[in-house]
Amino acid sequence: MTETPRFDPAHLTNAASDSATVRRVFGEAYEAHGSTVIPVARAWAATGLGLGDGEGDLPTYKARLEDGGVGGGHGGGHGGGGGYGVHVKAVGVVVINDKGVRWHPTVDVNRVILGGQAAAATAATALAVAWAIRGIASAFSRS
Repeated sequence: MTETPRFDPAHLTNAASDSATVRRVFGEAYEAHGSTVIPVARAWAATGLGLGDGEGDLPTYKARLEDGGVGGGHGGGHGGGGGYGVHVKAVGVVVINDKGVRWHPTVDVNRVILGGQAAAATAATALAVAWAIRGIASAFSRS
């Protein structure tokens, strides 16, 4: 019978550790127009895993007969698995030049659009409520 390799959680934790490094947050610095530019990002990493094991075979044939056949066949069982995730988001750049050190945040266009949509939805709802209240008030004033 061939030996099945067992799950080694060290491989998973090493992969997660290699993925979540300072290089994910601070990119490689580069020179542009006499300034040093350092990209900065926010990184989030998580890992999880589960393991199992077991040997179900009784040690001797006599023990199997006395136990009513429970545990017959070959025992065994190993299992394991896991996963990890890394989320990295650019937040800006640090610019170093003769004038000093400056921080330039990135603009998340998706958030700007979402904020505009939320503001428009709020304004439309307020307008609809005001229109409904005005209609109800004018109906009461006519009667």
